[in-house]
Amino acid sequence: MSAEEYPVPEWIVCGAGTGGTSATIGRYIAYQRHGTRLCVADPVHSVFHRHFADRRALSLPEGCGSCIEGIGRPRVEPSFIPSVIDRMIAVEDAASIGAMRALSRRLGRRVGGSTGTNLVAVAQLLEDMAARGVVGSIVTILCDGGERYGCTYYDDQWLDARGLDWHAQEAAFSAMFGA
Repeated sequence: MSAEEYPVPEWIVCGAGTGGTSATIGRYIAYQRHGTRLCVADPVHSVFHRHFADRRALSLPEGCGSCIEGIGRPRVEPSFIPSVIDRMIAVEDAASIGAMRALSRRLGRRVGGSTGTNLVAVAQLLEDMAARGVVGSIVTILCDGGERYGCTYYDDQWLDARGLDWHAQEAAFSAMFGA
């Protein structure tokens, strides 16, 4: 990052599986006293973003859940520390899939759904920064490869069977990447 134009990022974006990654990054930012803020991208069908907004929200009803593996939970995990998080962005599963597919095409290798979730949050932060005239960098984690999702996230029939309409999001992210 030291060679980047903006070596201290405005934002770091990560997902929350157990909350350990966001807790570690958030505490590091606080200890280093950087101006960097932490945004956690969370599937819409997860409790974490609800708990961030209202500490009384501790779990979701049975049957609620996201198809995005590795992030989002039906109950708050002990390692999730909302006090070190500056913002949470709830992301629809279809948006995660669309972003994931567009990024995979751009990179020439498959990434997974939680990477797509992070990318949707990055795009929202970029829009917000541009609207306020703020320049700077955003760092995210490409947290999962997509090789194991050939029968799910990369299978149109599997997605259609779950009612996930990801096409518009894929087109929007492809346009953002200039592809």
